[in-house]
Amino acid sequence: MNLVFDVGNTETVLGLFEAGTLLEHWRISTWPERTVDEVGLLVRSLVRESGFDLDLLTGAAIASVVPPLTPVLTEMAERHLGVQAVVVDARSPLPIRLDVEEPNTVGADRIVNTLAAARRFRTDTIAVDLGTATTFDCITRDGIFCGGIIAPGVHTGAESLVRRTSKLPRVDLEPPDTVIGRRTETAIRSGIFFGAVDAIDGIVRRIKAEWNRPDALVVATGGLATLIAPYCATIDRVEPFLTLYGLDLAYRHLTAARDRLVPLKAAARRP
Repeated sequence: MNLVFDVGNTETVLGLFEAGTLLEHWRISTWPERTVDEVGLLVRSLVRESGFDLDLLTGAAIASVVPPLTPVLTEMAERHLGVQAVVVDARSPLPIRLDVEEPNTVGADRIVNTLAAARRFRTDTIAVDLGTATTFDCITRDGIFCGGIIAPGVHTGAESLVRRTSKLPRVDLEPPDTVIGRRTETAIRSGIFFGAVDAIDGIVRRIKAEWNRPDALVVATGGLATLIAPYCATIDRVEPFLTLYGLDLAYRHLTAARDRLVPLKAAARRP
């Protein structure tokens, strides 16, 4: 079994895989101030309390958009899980290509989403990742990341609205019963929810027209995908754990390449 970590700005999602199958997943808050031992205790508890044997772990993979947490998780994996972690970033030798002006700045989550989309769908794909930010990634059938869009996330926009207005209350993010609100709370809920829905549909249509891929598969992923995607006219498929699957694919690819290199290096050292 291998454990993967998708570290976002707000939440970190963990996935436990065996032979390409997602066995279990957990979602925790991203807290950069946690120590190696705190994270180790939490992760061990999650895995053990879910009924899995920690001794069966063989590796880990990390995709992080929070740089201070990457060395913490790497050390935690070694000290508390007894495995070596693979860190996925723009320099990782994966079977994809980042066809953008600054490839080294592409986030690790978008990289593994590209790998997952190319391997799982095998068609031109627009991946809509609904997290702290809402990202739209243009991915060709052969694994080329062509760029995309980064927009404020749904929660991010809602928090900004409440923070910058003195008399508007905070509301839960959920589908409203009607578009037209008859009180302040329902008006805010409708504006946030349907504003996000229509923004996604509008951006997807613009991408398809400019990219000249009218039949591109549109896949929603991320923590809010199951909530918002059913209301979007342009979303074809919901894959909440696309990033986790991409991380598992990256782990298996990178460790297989590493294992192939070990005998070659050993042979080169022989007299």
